[in-house]
Amino acid sequence: MIRPQGAMTALVTPFKDGKLDENTYSNLIERQIRLGIDWVVPVGTTGESATLTHDEHKRCIEIAVDVAKSTSARVLAGAGSNSTAEAIDLAKFAEKAGADAILTVSPYYNKPSQEGLYQHYKAIANSVDTSVMLYNVPGRTGVDIAPSTVKRLTEEKNIISIKEATGSLERTVQLISENSDLDVLSGDDAINYPILSAGGKGVISVTANLLPDQISNLVREAMNGNFENSRKINSNLYELNSTLFIESNPIPIKAIMHLAGLIPTLEYRLPLVPPSAESMKKLEAVLTKYEVQK
Repeated sequence: MIRPQGAMTALVTPFKDGKLDENTYSNLIERQIRLGIDWVVPVGTTGESATLTHDEHKRCIEIAVDVAKSTSARVLAGAGSNSTAEAIDLAKFAEKAGADAILTVSPYYNKPSQEGLYQHYKAIANSVDTSVMLYNVPGRTGVDIAPSTVKRLTEEKNIISIKEATGSLERTVQLISENSDLDVLSGDDAINYPILSAGGKGVISVTANLLPDQISNLVREAMNGNFENSRKINSNLYELNSTLFIESNPIPIKAIMHLAGLIPTLEYRLPLVPPSAESMKKLEAVLTKYEVQK
């Protein structure tokens, strides 16, 4: 079973005239792979999955698999929902389409109990044979997958990793110390290096949409034991990482990619809207401090 590790990008989803811009999406994925990313992650929360139709969601997975299939890169497909049945449908589709692993966010809005979370993830894991990565981001979903629940879930044969986005380094250390077979990946760009240095096995990055080369180098240096080099890259990226969250993700990252000429049209799905004029000025200013490879 493939273990998702290394540098990964939580891909944005580009739109044109209200529809999925398939050509731009393919180009973005090709650029990610060319600049060193190990895994691409279509239709996670950065990909505005909550407002995509199911057909659009599945098409994004198909495109990612098609672009990556002749390369060394792999696909970690987003397959999350606050409906267990819908999450299972997406997971099964992703596996059949050729995704290498599945990322599934904790159910949002309905706030299940820990037993509900356990049963939700167990049902998803039992529906597929491919590896499953939990995604814990309580600031967005309103529910926290407790470490005790994570430990129960790792007893399932194919739940082998977690995208940890609580922002807590203590939580990362706890998960690693209590689950020797669990891979923990950073879901917060500002603390990518601290999580890697604590034993994390990779990052799933928003910033990598803009700077895949630098995120790849950051992860590679840490995984090779060159922690000082990794720390320096993480420190250099701090201002950008911070600015990319001045409004709700993915509003700033899509805006700065548009400013950098990586996406031709700046479109979001309501209720998301473009950043304020003040935020756009901050994004324009921070962009001048980094070299963006095309």
